[in-house]
Amino acid sequence: MIDYYITRGCIRNPVEDVEEGKFQCTCNGCNKLNVFDWLETIPDNDFSGNLVEVRFKNTRKGYYINNSAQPLLKGDVVAVEASPGHDVGVVSLTGELVAVQMKRYGISDLNLKKIYRKAKSNDTEKWFQAIEREPEMMRIARQIVTELELDMKISDVEFQGDKTKATFYYISDERVDFRQLIKDYADNFKVRIEMKQIGARQEAGKVGGIGTCGRELCCASWMSSFISVSTSAARYQEVSLNPQKLAGQCGKLKCCLNYELKCYIEAQADFPDTSIPLETEQGKAYHTKTDVFRRIIWYSFDKDKDSDSFIPLDVDVVKEIIRLNRQGILVKDLRANSESLDKEPSISYQNAVGEDSINRFEEKRRKKKKKSGKDHRSSNEVFVKKNSEKEEQKEIRKQPETTENKPRNERGHHHPVRNQKREERREKREEGRGEKGKFE
Repeated sequence: MIDYYITRGCIRNPVEDVEEGKFQCTCNGCNKLNVFDWLETIPDNDFSGNLVEVRFKNTRKGYYINNSAQPLLKGDVVAVEASPGHDVGVVSLTGELVAVQMKRYGISDLNLKKIYRKAKSNDTEKWFQAIEREPEMMRIARQIVTELELDMKISDVEFQGDKTKATFYYISDERVDFRQLIKDYADNFKVRIEMKQIGARQEAGKVGGIGTCGRELCCASWMSSFISVSTSAARYQEVSLNPQKLAGQCGKLKCCLNYELKCYIEAQADFPDTSIPLETEQGKAYHTKTDVFRRIIWYSFDKDKDSDSFIPLDVDVVKEIIRLNRQGILVKDLRANSESLDKEPSISYQNAVGEDSINRFEEKRRKKKKKSGKDHRSSNEVFVKKNSEKEEQKEIRKQPETTENKPRNERGHHHPVRNQKREERREKREEGRGEKGKFE
């Protein structure tokens, strides 16, 4: 059960230390809005400061001062100062990057609360008991709201580590009278009650979920500040103003509409006003759609017609036509300026893999198999031929030596005239040797 308590906001299961009363969450990147400590692995550098970031339930974090200079590591469970009493959380970041995060959120280090100690066994026992009460407390709190007929929604409940205070997060579009509600909560739960109003985006960040893109919600994974999103962001990007497609799980406009908004605004800086119709001899042409990055604007003489009647024009051509219209000059034909734009854009690359057949690898394997079979048969033939030659040489060696079976370099020439002359020269040499012996 200890793993369950330490994984408040975690995805993976942490590890419990062997020593009693010492607990540590060792899973990196498990909690929401986690910060990667890129200075942690730098050797021979002391970045240990007195500022520490501590995370609590879901997306709540706090910054504290370590005045006692305790050696704190990422994942340590600590007891921190609260009002009143103390709270229990998990260290999420230490060192020099804590000051960078505080500067990012605009938090000053003048009136920060303190870190008392590492959590002991008594602290963790109270913390575990408080967390066990949260689901039942949530059910009763929503039931009381329903009985009082208040226009609000209880989205989350978080207990303080010392079991002395409970914070209720709620959503409401109107102002709510909490006088009777807080009395009923105090009578039922016997703790100090605090109410905090959050928006729909904050609730989605606390609850989490999967977006239409198939990934985890940005507000639950990495977003820390929420910027207002307006419908003008969709208009700049030429997105259909369909509320069902533009709204996220929180019911508000999707935050991702702001991601590429600056690129679209910069690209449309020199675009003409599309509300101005183009005056021609055939009539007035009205704007229908725009391709921002290709710098093409489509016009039509009748808005009710289908896309076949759309005339694409370049941005510079549209600006020139508007200038001529202001001078009282009508354009003869718009299609004369759109001949080059009617064609589809040419692809600047070729996908060679896509042009091959699906079974191209199977054909190569078949060819290799056939080739290897031929090589196998030819090698057998060569092997048999070599063996037969060796056997013939052995038989020749066994036979008596003749001019026919002698080696090629020892064989004599078989020309009859030459052989006769050789015999005559040999006889003369022998006679000369015999006569020389007689005189001696």
